[in-house]
Amino acid sequence: MRQNTSNPESGEMKIVEVEEKSKAAGSQTLHRGLDLLDQVIDGPIKLADLSVRMGLTRSTTHRLANAMVERGFLTFLPREGYQLGPKLLQLGFLAQSQTDIVQIARPHIESLAAASEDVVHLGRLDGDQALYLDKIPGRRRVEISSRIGDRHPLTSTGLGKALLLDESESRWQRAFDAEREAGIHAADYTLWLDRMRAYATAGRTYDLEENEDQIRCVAAPIRDASGAIVAAISLSSAAQYMDDDRMAALSDDVRATANRVSADLGWTPGLKPRRAVRR
Repeated sequence: MRQNTSNPESGEMKIVEVEEKSKAAGSQTLHRGLDLLDQVIDGPIKLADLSVRMGLTRSTTHRLANAMVERGFLTFLPREGYQLGPKLLQLGFLAQSQTDIVQIARPHIESLAAASEDVVHLGRLDGDQALYLDKIPGRRRVEISSRIGDRHPLTSTGLGKALLLDESESRWQRAFDAEREAGIHAADYTLWLDRMRAYATAGRTYDLEENEDQIRCVAAPIRDASGAIVAAISLSSAAQYMDDDRMAALSDDVRATANRVSADLGWTPGLKPRRAVRR
């Protein structure tokens, strides 16, 4: 009579090994698919070039790309190659609709406020004004007359100027003239324009006691995945704590914070900016 000499525990171990290998293969395929998407960001790419960039054989690249086409993540254009597909547009729209910029920005602006001990604001464009969405108090005994939900001028606040950085000079002048006619400020336009040009080059803006006496601030824009300015942050304090040297030193911190928020919104450094749709 034949005896069953098989070891049940050994069989179980083999099943576990197979499952682990299967998981590893699946993870590798997923990573390759994500890497492939990165390679077609800049536009259509032919199979041969895609294969070289991926470091895979043409047949492997072809199978992977076709699987992405079937799921809608890629589209194939005859004589041009592969490009991003409609599924990504759908996912991008859903992600954007679910994005809460206040929630995303909060930990970053809290860190900036804690490190600087100054007040940090978050705001976005709302018509022809800057709408303040969030405010993190500083540790200094400085009273700044701003509240969440307030609307402030564009051309006399650091945050407002940051929201305008990608706009044309004609748009700058229209905003400046409208606010001057409304009695918001009596600044010299030539000086203001020279400063705006410098701010656009530097990627940040200043408020040199233009909006509120004895209050200065440094501000920088926040961009979304398209490169458009969708919000801005500003760091504000009393003029006695914000001399020219400190404002210059804080510029890097404010820009870096704005860039981290932008990255969480899908922005990629170096992406050509597009103008946001005005509300």
